[in-house]
Amino acid sequence: MKEWVLITGGAGFIGSNLADFLLAKDYAVICMDNLLTGDIANISHIYNKDFLFIKHDVTQFIYVDKPLRYILHFASPASPIDYHEYPIQTLKVGSLGTHKALGLAKDHRATFVLASTSEVYGDPLVHPQSEEYWGNVNPIGPRGVYDEAKRFAEAMTMAYHFSHKIDTRIARIFNTYGPRMRVNDGRAIPTFIGQALRGEPLTVFGAGNQTRSFCYISDLVEGIYRLMISNYNQPVNLGNPVEMTILEMARAVLAMTGSGSEIGFKPLPVDDPKVRQPNIERARKVLDWSPVVDLKQGLGDTIEYFKKKLQKDP
Repeated sequence: MKEWVLITGGAGFIGSNLADFLLAKDYAVICMDNLLTGDIANISHIYNKDFLFIKHDVTQFIYVDKPLRYILHFASPASPIDYHEYPIQTLKVGSLGTHKALGLAKDHRATFVLASTSEVYGDPLVHPQSEEYWGNVNPIGPRGVYDEAKRFAEAMTMAYHFSHKIDTRIARIFNTYGPRMRVNDGRAIPTFIGQALRGEPLTVFGAGNQTRSFCYISDLVEGIYRLMISNYNQPVNLGNPVEMTILEMARAVLAMTGSGSEIGFKPLPVDDPKVRQPNIERARKVLDWSPVVDLKQGLGDTIEYFKKKLQKDP
């Protein structure tokens, strides 16, 4: 008998890729999403007897009549454009949504996996960032709704672990890219690719010296799976430790697309992190995991996806 996995936010970028991966691993999968930022097209190819889609807002009571073995809580707006447009919804899904999903895990005695984020570290004063670092977050700044929602979600997850003996996992996810990101997602790679393919100037904020570390989606999904089936309850960083500047990424996109676009510079947004690089020693040790997809391969696959996407919907 197949084990059932519930993925909240299952029609999103990471959630839908997780659904594919878990179905290939012979799990039965339920994707739950209210489609605020998710897209039904991301999962339309996998309707079968081992897959269910439930349209539902997880800040409301959740009922599932399948015997759930795992609950992966990935519901949340995740790009700055989204959480600036939906600040209340972002806070609610991180608090009420996490509470409802943990309650479901308690009822089913299911293992609970929280999709946290590198944003819990804020604009870090420690570099690279390890799981022991508590962060430097402005709770009332423009990014605070997302940062604090995830920090609260981590606190609630650990409270359920200690108080109700729920088996929990916390994945601190760093910048991830790949197919099924939205063209107008607002994050660096989809923005740069979309602009390059349309022949528009690539928008770089500040001087472009701020750094990020970009992990390809297949590597991230493998890490999440290994964490899911592990017995490790403390937070684990999942990301690619190869650090590069945003300006370097813009130039890489221009080179790989063959675009003649120029680079345009705009003022740096408030509280935009100056550096971001995961220390993944814990993931290496506990999960025997580290990324294997290099930037050339990952960016090439992502560019091909966006070419097809823009042909369908310019």
